[in-house]
Amino acid sequence: MITRASTVGIYVSDQDRALDFYTSKLDFEKLTDDPIGGGARWIEVAPQGAETHLVLFTPPGQEDLIGTFSNVVLSCDDIEGTYEELKERGVEFTEGPSEQPWGMWAQFRDQDGNEFGLIERG
Repeated sequence: MITRASTVGIYVSDQDRALDFYTSKLDFEKLTDDPIGGGARWIEVAPQGAETHLVLFTPPGQEDLIGTFSNVVLSCDDIEGTYEELKERGVEFTEGPSEQPWGMWAQFRDQDGNEFGLIERG
């Protein structure tokens, strides 16, 4: 049976800019960077030790999805500290940390305007 999600696609306009954002600003690890033809690459990044990887790639015909809400929610242990550290690195937040029924929540954008949720569960 299925045991986990292996990869989640993130639609990006420029793979090099995206790779720089995810590795330098979010401190993710680059796990894979392989050519797949047509000048595109299969790039996987993830927080250290994460089982699910983000793929920085936009399939042809999906360009209109760049810069939308990604439906990806990332977890952290200290949302206030993470929020402050990421803001210092230049990450743009569209919502600062706030208390929600499911835990603490914030929302930020990547270099293309893709929005991500950030959660700290109590």
